[in-house]
Amino acid sequence: MTRRLSLLDLLTVAVFVVQTGFALHIGLNGPTQAVLPIHWNAAFEVDGWASGPEFAVLLGGLATIGLLAGGGLGLGALYAAAEAPSRARTLRIGQGIIAFTTAVLGLTLSAQTLGDLPPEGTARLSMAGLSLILLGAGAFLGRVAPNRLVGVRTPWSYKSRLAWDRSNRLAGRLLFILGLAGLFVAPWAPQPAATLSLIAAALIAAGLSTFESWRVWRADPNRQPF
Repeated sequence: MTRRLSLLDLLTVAVFVVQTGFALHIGLNGPTQAVLPIHWNAAFEVDGWASGPEFAVLLGGLATIGLLAGGGLGLGALYAAAEAPSRARTLRIGQGIIAFTTAVLGLTLSAQTLGDLPPEGTARLSMAGLSLILLGAGAFLGRVAPNRLVGVRTPWSYKSRLAWDRSNRLAGRLLFILGLAGLFVAPWAPQPAATLSLIAAALIAAGLSTFESWRVWRADPNRQPF
């Protein structure tokens, strides 16, 4: 029996269709520049270039990865086979995060490549895009059940449900706060220091969440041994 497509399935397909359609437009109809910026260094100065068709392939490839990871060959297919409600919910959250991240990355990259921006403008766009991704992931991370795909996946969180729940709730809160703060300061904060600081803060949040999984596992009387 063919499974019925969910709203998230349709959203995943919609992101793919819009992004690949735009990529085809770029590849066939422009832009007029011989080369386009596609990569930036830590100071957000251009250090990588591509032709219009090459950029179209890059953008279409990003959309295809998002479709495969979140759609029929990825989390969407796993969701259809999931029996436990908690696993099904976790897979749906993962699918939503992938679709959202693919859309944000595609929009950010397109604006940076086609916008003819100075380094400061490129950095602000990068900070806004990263902040949106952190905000979206953080909003749902605390609701995922133990799995191998989404969340704070450490040896300790797999051996203690309490460690899993607390470390993922901490990660969700930290990422949500960072994303919200990043969106607020992106328009006026000094660049590239602000964007680099946001990246460093996200890495610190990951480290704190990893430590939290170990700390809670060690204190959990119901933990599983290694």
